[in-house]
Amino acid sequence: MILCTTDTVPGREIRETLGPSRAEHVRGGHVGEDVNAWFKNLVGGEIHEYTKLLAQAREEALDRMLEEARLRGADAIVGLRFAGCEIATGAAEFLAYGTAVKLR
Repeated sequence: MILCTTDTVPGREIRETLGPSRAEHVRGGHVGEDVNAWFKNLVGGEIHEYTKLLAQAREEALDRMLEEARLRGADAIVGLRFAGCEIATGAAEFLAYGTAVKLR
């Protein structure tokens, strides 16, 4: 599956637009990670527990979006974007979205 942040695929022609493809994933850390992160926040620096949490949420949202597009017969997703937010302390939501297309 080809993924592009642009609205076209370089060197390819879009034959058919299948519509939006999107997926979200909410991931929470466990209480031990949250306590470690709280202590790290006191002294500053990167909080690795939260970095890992966000990376996992992003990858899961991307995988789900790709599966949705594959089931619809897409060859590519154009206009790929990500959005994320904290929905509770230690829980992050990631959204992956774009337009599923068929190529010539």
